[in-house]
Amino acid sequence: MAAQLLDGRAVSSAMLAELRAEVVDFGRVYGRRPVLATVLVGDDPASHTYVRMKVNRCGRVGIQSRRFDLDVGIDTKELCRVIGDLSADPEVDGILLQHPVPGHIDERAAFEAIDPAKDVDGVTRTSFAAMAFTEEGFASATPGGILALLDAYDVPLAGRHAVVIGRSAILGKPMGMLLLGRDATVTYCHSRTADLREHIERADIVVAAVGVPGLVKGEWVKPGAVVVDAGYADNRGDVDFDTAVERASFITPVPGGVGPMTIATLLAQTVRGAQRRAAASVSPLQPLSSR
Repeated sequence: MAAQLLDGRAVSSAMLAELRAEVVDFGRVYGRRPVLATVLVGDDPASHTYVRMKVNRCGRVGIQSRRFDLDVGIDTKELCRVIGDLSADPEVDGILLQHPVPGHIDERAAFEAIDPAKDVDGVTRTSFAAMAFTEEGFASATPGGILALLDAYDVPLAGRHAVVIGRSAILGKPMGMLLLGRDATVTYCHSRTADLREHIERADIVVAAVGVPGLVKGEWVKPGAVVVDAGYADNRGDVDFDTAVERASFITPVPGGVGPMTIATLLAQTVRGAQRRAAASVSPLQPLSSR
């Protein structure tokens, strides 16, 4: 029997519909819309496409977007200054630095210039620590989106063996932390892992996040396992979908699985950030008793 698709497009559409209602309520109470600032360095076509998609989704839910397109020649110091100014801007609720940035820029330094209270993409060390210690904060957008997708299909996590393939600071590592926080037993695999196939064959949940098309063969997947493909290169995922779909219980399509959930999570966290900041520092336009 073929696996059931984890339909990120359908789940994200439902999330966006709920966010639209929350944004309307936010505007009625606080007299403004949540604001997301997007920062893009250079002219990489894929990055421009991703930012355009995020800006368009902002419009769909009523979030105000402010886009900052910076010259490819900008240096780390100037980029950090721009992000620092946005962090200090009381009208900005969330900041997204589109990654990857050009190679001459210290990406980690640029991420750390983001105020953690506005780190709605979950890329700072502070956000990672919050994920690791299961404290309040912002999840990395793609791992957070994956959890939301699994929850939407009532996929159990506690006690299950999850294998995460990839150890990037904004995808693989936080994915493992979030799964661990939900009581899964987590194994990280990466480019130096010996016998990758053996690890996958024992996994109840496989999250592939390396961007190597076809890395995970379908016959490696344990019958009944849940397969989440967060890789994307040349319009293909990390998992050999056509064979894995015949063995897994649930599987994400590529595209249409993880990608839409990433954007929906980014926007949901922008609204959460706006709500937290407004509640802490801005008087509502009407008393609580009248809401």
